[in-house]
Amino acid sequence: MSKKFYITTAIAYTSRKPHIGNAYDIVLADAIARHKKMEGYEVFLMTGSDEHGQKIEEYAKAKGIEPKAYVDDISSQIKAVWDSLDTEYDKFIRTTDADHEATVKKIFKKLYEQGDIYKGSYEGKYCVPCESFFTASQLVDGKCPDCGREVIDSKEEAYFLKLSKYADRLVKYYDENPDFFLPAARKAEMVNNFIKPGLTDLCVSRSSFKWGVPVDFDDKHVIYVWIDALSNYITGIGYDTENPTEQYKQLWPADLHVIGKDIVRFHTIYWPIILMALGEPLPKQVLGHPWVLFGEDKMSKSKGNVIYADELAARFGSDAVRYYLLSEVPFAQDGNITYEAFINKFNTDLANTLGNLVNRSIAMTNKYFDGKVTNSGEKDALDDELYAFADETMQKFNSQMDSYHTADACETLMDLARRCNKYIDETMPWALAKDEDKKSRLEAVMFNLLENIRLLSVLLTPIMPKCAQEIRNQICCDNIEMKTNAVNSFAVGTPSPLFSRLDTDKVLEELAKEMEEKMKAAKKENEAVNAVTLAQIGIEDFMKVELKTAKIMECEPVKKAKKLLKLTLDDGSGTPRTVASGIAKYYTPEELIGHTVILVSNLKPAVLCGVESQGMILAADIDEENVKVIFADDIPAGSKIR
Repeated sequence: MSKKFYITTAIAYTSRKPHIGNAYDIVLADAIARHKKMEGYEVFLMTGSDEHGQKIEEYAKAKGIEPKAYVDDISSQIKAVWDSLDTEYDKFIRTTDADHEATVKKIFKKLYEQGDIYKGSYEGKYCVPCESFFTASQLVDGKCPDCGREVIDSKEEAYFLKLSKYADRLVKYYDENPDFFLPAARKAEMVNNFIKPGLTDLCVSRSSFKWGVPVDFDDKHVIYVWIDALSNYITGIGYDTENPTEQYKQLWPADLHVIGKDIVRFHTIYWPIILMALGEPLPKQVLGHPWVLFGEDKMSKSKGNVIYADELAARFGSDAVRYYLLSEVPFAQDGNITYEAFINKFNTDLANTLGNLVNRSIAMTNKYFDGKVTNSGEKDALDDELYAFADETMQKFNSQMDSYHTADACETLMDLARRCNKYIDETMPWALAKDEDKKSRLEAVMFNLLENIRLLSVLLTPIMPKCAQEIRNQICCDNIEMKTNAVNSFAVGTPSPLFSRLDTDKVLEELAKEMEEKMKAAKKENEAVNAVTLAQIGIEDFMKVELKTAKIMECEPVKKAKKLLKLTLDDGSGTPRTVASGIAKYYTPEELIGHTVILVSNLKPAVLCGVESQGMILAADIDEENVKVIFADDIPAGSKIR
């Protein structure tokens, strides 16, 4: 009986189409799964989409459609992105699946009936994008500690899961299972930042919105995201509180959860406690991988600084995208993607190193031997060095893939490709071809190259499956044994470039134009969603905004900031107030001095390009090229606006 390996990704949230950072989860999991299959494991890979919550309700409302129609569309986009990257998942679960929802209701009811869930009320700071509550002390600069966005005050009746009841048992599990956390440093983060300070009970229902799995014994509540979304790992393989399926019994516990580092807390604290309360085994390992940053920033759809994996794959090929992600995100540090970096790696590693090796080796075999070479067994010191390097490569690669260090594994493969290119330079086939007495030596050289290229294609399979198969097609060899000297002869085909070198400047210019259009589209979509969100605030929130008139006494451009003007205002308080405003495109200082404007006076000061801005003035967006400051010249400075 083959060994089982059950691996999952975090299910993608259906707020918007996933960007390339979101896609790293499935590419990493797919590469691990493919490698496990090569090692003889019976692998089950599950991924999916997380489809409930307040944010989705708001996005759907902004589009004027029902939430189910909205998530149907986004979920299909997620699947399309995953498919564009040639990922081979065994199941795609949706949290709107009827069987998932039914089991989640049973889970919630079981935990409630056994006393692990109780009814109470919650008052705290709530982040809508993260769908998380925080205490005031957990905020960072008054904002969400996870995403940095604004939070709102929220109070509502809710059900809670007793986390503290299981805290000691959880720490004991950590200590008895030292390989549970990957990277290992994640353990200290969880223990020191969340468990030692004391676990507060977890809010597991909401009553302020309706888009969620209903609590079947209290129809005012929907089951909150963590029990709903996290339970997918067991509901998707047939868990039931009373009669779990044979598939569940065979696959659970999961061998590996592949998730982003930002949700490690939910998967190593909340999820294990839910399982403990259910009396189920805990997953064996949780790999909290780093982020894929855009330049130096976290990628954000709301900022518009996103790269979409399917679009990149359509332009450069799925293998190039997979290779970049797997080679550029280290095991424990954030990775980075820019178009320039992507193109540079494409040209350097894929076109020059790997592609050139395969192309010229096949071309020389055709030129010198009409495409056919046989292993004579003849070897010299250079050959022995090459094969020793190949054997070492196999050992290193398998070890690195088994420990999920894919960036190191990719570098190991490129090292073998570079060593093969060096072997060409050392043996100089073109010089050997000039001497008929050295034909047998030339044939040995070509055979050695093709055999190591074959081995490279086998090892490349988890990383770049299409490229790996194309190499074997071109050398006309379907042998996938992971060892050297696995074949005795080659009869190669016609060489064709695996990766054609890119014109960096030309491609960057094209991509810059596309990025500009994306940012415009993102801005419009954000405005539509924000309009819905703002329409829902209560009068008590609006009354917190302090508006008053202020006269512009001085105005000047801000150095090194083309968009900003520095305004010195008289707001009636007797102390001048400075405001930096992004209106330099629409007004000169002379056009503003002497006018009275409306000031938002109780904003937290912010430093913009060296200027401390102590508020904001109101203006109207007529269109993208026409912004008008709202003047109130007939009203004395310092008058309150209400």
